[in-house]
Amino acid sequence: MSNELVFYTHPMSRGRVVRWMLEELGEPYRTEQLDYGSTMKAPAYLAINPMGKVPALRHGETVVTEGAAICAYLADAFPAAGLAPPPTSPARGDYYRWLFFAAAPMESAMINKALGVAPAADQERMVGWGNYDLALDTLEKAVAGREFLAGDRFSAADLYVSGLIGWGLQTGGIPQRPAFQDFAARLSARPAAVRAREIDDGLLAA
Repeated sequence: MSNELVFYTHPMSRGRVVRWMLEELGEPYRTEQLDYGSTMKAPAYLAINPMGKVPALRHGETVVTEGAAICAYLADAFPAAGLAPPPTSPARGDYYRWLFFAAAPMESAMINKALGVAPAADQERMVGWGNYDLALDTLEKAVAGREFLAGDRFSAADLYVSGLIGWGLQTGGIPQRPAFQDFAARLSARPAAVRAREIDDGLLAA
């Protein structure tokens, strides 16, 4: 049985953060670039992800979708890369907390703000992010003055959170606060992050 890593993506998608994760691993992988509205909705890819969205990952017979889930899976599948705290480490709590806070409440708050959708005050308890300002301030407190989010070393949580912040700073979904700027700039300078951007930017230019 092959254990080949196959990465399904588009260079202008959430797949950019998964590309960074793959580059941090240093393991060989194959890229399948899909196009919106055509190959992304074709039967061959819908068999991988019925949502018809990217990113997705196939590792041997295992298929994983959703960016945060792919990052968490890869960190555990390749522990030698050191991209997750050990399962018994107290830092594992912060690792899961901020990885999935970014993937769910924070991104949802950003998308809803971009769409002009805001829950009324009496509806805030129904949504996971409460309101945009609350989610934003929570994220700022998490990254302000901290080198890493989980313990004393870089992890997939730092990668995913800084990727979301970087995207938000570029699109206006996150304001230009010093804590966000510093966190995103420092981590986006990592060699694997630079390589990942160069690969995806090259695919866009091709």
